[in-house]
Amino acid sequence: MGNVAIIVKIMPESPDVDREALKAAIRAAVPVDDIREEPIGFGLVALKAAVVVPDRAGAPDEIETALRNLEGVESAEIVESTLI
Repeated sequence: MGNVAIIVKIMPESPDVDREALKAAIRAAVPVDDIREEPIGFGLVALKAAVVVPDRAGAPDEIETALRNLEGVESAEIVESTLI
C-alpha cells in the first residue's frame, strides 16, 4: 500500500475568523504538509491544506471530518487526490 496526497479546501465561517489561529488548529488536528490561502471575495479567504494519508478505505473521509469539526470552519471538502 502507498499513500494518497489530498488537497482539502477549508472555508471559514466568516471573514472575521482569525486565519492564523485556524491554520494552527488545522495543523494540530491533521498531519498537514502545507496550507495556502485562496482569496474568494468580499474579504473571505479559503484555506487549501495538503495532507498525505495512507491509501486505505476511509482515511480521506477521516481528515475531512476532522477539519469540518474545527471551530470557525464552515465547510471542508476534498478537491483533489493523487496516489503517490
